[in-house]
Amino acid sequence: EDIESHRPWVEGFIVKECSPVVSNWRASRSLPEFMHEHGIVGIQNIDTRALTQHIRDRGAQEGIISTEEFDPTVLAARARAWPSLDGRDLVQDVTCTQSYDWQETPSAFALSERQTGVTPFIVAYDYGIKRNILRRFIDWGCRVKVVPASMPAEAVLELEPDGIFLSNGPGDPAAVTYAVEQIQKFIGVKPIMGICLGHQMLALASGAQTFKLKFGHHGGNQPIRNMDTERVLITAENHGFAVDPSTLPDALEVTHINLNDGTIEGIRHRELPVFSVQFHPEASPGPHDAHALFEPFITSIIKGK
Repeated sequence: EDIESHRPWVEGFIVKECSPVVSNWRASRSLPEFMHEHGIVGIQNIDTRALTQHIRDRGAQEGIISTEEFDPTVLAARARAWPSLDGRDLVQDVTCTQSYDWQETPSAFALSERQTGVTPFIVAYDYGIKRNILRRFIDWGCRVKVVPASMPAEAVLELEPDGIFLSNGPGDPAAVTYAVEQIQKFIGVKPIMGICLGHQMLALASGAQTFKLKFGHHGGNQPIRNMDTERVLITAENHGFAVDPSTLPDALEVTHINLNDGTIEGIRHRELPVFSVQFHPEASPGPHDAHALFEPFITSIIKGK
């Protein structure tokens, strides 16, 4: 229930010190054993605070971890040659290859029992989806089918879903043109909810543009303002791109902003049941402040049934 994908996608892991003691009562193996099992390189004895400050001041950096080459000049050249995230479609690397039904519920302590008396049928596009999002939908009494990122809208509509969910995922949203084209076909046809990359691609499908942040948002303490209520939420985020507010069409309005840098964190169609957020309301890990954001999506579906 702590695993958010069928395998970890990180390629390198940096820590100050890796604990030699496995102490969690649910642990079945150590962190090094888990990383070795999945082919992930790691390094410790790094001043991670200094590294964090360096990235904070200079923006996202290319990096390299090597167990074979130790010449700093050679390693720096290899790191600089690594392609930028700009223009890279990473969704094709992480999406599922076949559709499947999701049935796993949240853990017992996370159940909210928010049953609605109906069973909304949600089709969730997998751009790199977190499993706890799917668990949240099950918690709301939904039936969920997960489909590949490349599945045509026509094939999805043949399934007769009540709503469309656009998941989180990695990379540049503007590079995932095939997904954006399909999203356009759902607008005005079905209720739509998007999270993270799904939020960015919904904006693109609506006519807005995105841009790469110099300082991406990463961590579980991002302050967000709800523009409707003026309430501040503490949220989990992990993204390097954002929606350009100057390109937002009149049909969309901003619902949330980031209090650190003022970037858009949520949008909503002024007339249609279509909205998205940049942050992760499902948490896991992270604060639970925004859990309630699943409710308007479910409510819009129930009203339309």
